Amino acid sequence: MESHKIIQVDEKVPFNLLIPLSIQHMFAMFGASVLVPFLFGINPAIVLFMNGVGTLMFIFITKGKAPAYLGSSFAFLAPAGIVIAKFGYEYALGGFVAVGFVGCILAFIIYKIGYKWIDIVLPPAAMGPVVALIGLELSSSAASNAGLLDETIDPKNLIV
Repeated sequence: MESHKIIQVDEKVPFNLLIPLSIQHMFAMFGASVLVPFLFGINPAIVLFMNGVGTLMFIFITKGKAPAYLGSSFAFLAPAGIVIAKFGYEYALGGFVAVGFVGCILAFIIYKIGYKWIDIVLPPAAMGPVVALIGLELSSSAASNAGLLDETIDPKNLIV
């Protein structure tokens, strides 16, 4: 059986893995950082710029110990869509700011108290099935959006 090295937060990524991991990360972030702004009618260039500012701030604050890209999230689509439909776009923007503020408060609590309590509140054994369930729940939507559930399937959709 092949063993895989787990790169810890305080370790540097080996040089031979920098490019493949960077490309993987780019594909992971691209959907949320470009598609989500399109869905909300926001210029993706502004979102990518602010993602870059947030990422640089994060790297500076953590002193480079946790290299990460801070980007957009698909998690906001459903709640923001409901708020926009019922109250308007301005309220959704206010919700984004409120969520950011709550995130800052949570980060401060974790900074002061530590992170061990998170494993008690959200144990890995419970989070794995939750993430899998979310993916399975969204798979039919993805197949529908790709045109794979239509009466006649366009071969171009299969290639993509």
